[in-house]
Amino acid sequence: MAVNGTGGMTLVLRFADVGVATYGSLRVVGDPARTVTWVVADSHLNAATALLDAALPVPYGEESAGDAIDRALTAGPLASPDSELRWSYQLGSLLLSVQAWTLLSECVADPRPMLFVTPTARLAQTPFAMLAVPTALSLANGLVDTTPAEFSGGQELPDLPELTDGYRLMEIADVVMAPPANIVRAPRRVVSWEDRRHNPPVLLLDPRVPGQRPDSPLGSVLGRPSPTSVVAQHFAEILAAETVIPDVGTAVELFRRSDIDRIWMSRTLQDEPSRLLFVGHASAAPGDAGYAERAAIHLACKESIPGYADVVGTHRPFTAADLLVDTSRWPMPPRVALVACASGSDYRFDEATGMVAALILAGAEVVTATLWSLPTTAGYLRFQGEAAAGGRDPMAELIVAVDSAHRADDAARSVGRWQRAQMRRWRDGDVGAHPIYWGALVTFVVGAD
Repeated sequence: MAVNGTGGMTLVLRFADVGVATYGSLRVVGDPARTVTWVVADSHLNAATALLDAALPVPYGEESAGDAIDRALTAGPLASPDSELRWSYQLGSLLLSVQAWTLLSECVADPRPMLFVTPTARLAQTPFAMLAVPTALSLANGLVDTTPAEFSGGQELPDLPELTDGYRLMEIADVVMAPPANIVRAPRRVVSWEDRRHNPPVLLLDPRVPGQRPDSPLGSVLGRPSPTSVVAQHFAEILAAETVIPDVGTAVELFRRSDIDRIWMSRTLQDEPSRLLFVGHASAAPGDAGYAERAAIHLACKESIPGYADVVGTHRPFTAADLLVDTSRWPMPPRVALVACASGSDYRFDEATGMVAALILAGAEVVTATLWSLPTTAGYLRFQGEAAAGGRDPMAELIVAVDSAHRADDAARSVGRWQRAQMRRWRDGDVGAHPIYWGALVTFVVGAD
């Protein structure tokens, strides 16, 4: 099967809640005899959820957003390469069976297989690409499927080198998310990258949200625009080589614009751009609301513009519901990237009709988003300090990487290549390549059979 213009093996990893049980399955497309299935015990799901709560920069319990970022960057399982590797091994051992890991090891190939993942709501923010591959000895001795008690004070596990060599699932396969089946099968626009690739891109970079000060919760993501910043220099190079939307004279003019609202975007998308990059604020649908379509991005929309979201001060967010009601008003290009808080968390809901689903119904074939909120550069420096950063800007590096990947022949595989490079820096002890950033990226690709 060919996916997004490339050949090679395709694998599908799916989790499903059936009654009170959660089942996992892994299959090779075109070779059903190799399918493996297993039950994920509820105790394992609870342990996996606890691991995610401890690691991700998502407020847990009475934490504030700042507390959650501080914990994730400096004290949680992702704070150091050693603790992160053990965390990634534990998570993979809880969720994938011995037979699943064995099948994955048998599918190592060049080019890498494409692995499509469909999680359940409880596993929606799991960074599957990070999962550490068990050693052959670990598989043979049954240390995969180890009970949660052995992770939390019961039987002592062997030393980490006996459990994993440090290789990750992303090194076996290019790990992508499968869009919800009901979305892919619904009547929708189909747009070809090959037909659009030479058209200008739409760049929505840190739009100015009405009524929000730069230092407010919906203020600037990238800080004061500067022509010397890493991000501005990247887009200056693009401007020198091609036309972009909005039409500007300098890269700095792309940032903090107050004219980029949903009306402007609707008009612009009618001109058939090649791709869309949004860097800014997103609001995930509240977990207790039950409606994924309440997910929103924050453009420069004033409160006077009608829509389905409640007004925030003098601003009305642009929700998935707004897009779903009439996708023809916002016909999306084949590639969309949302570098914004938890923009890829559709699967947290049983009906995964969030922002990613809406973009796909409107025409996108590839959508890159994030599983959780990313600390801004200022936030990273605040909690990590200049020494840990080593002069690098992890948020800027991520934005440049995603934009570059979406200009490449195969966007999803290009995102994966960057993640592997960052992971290897981290694995080699470069703490400036923090997994809070590269681990958050996921790409939804239409194409799994």
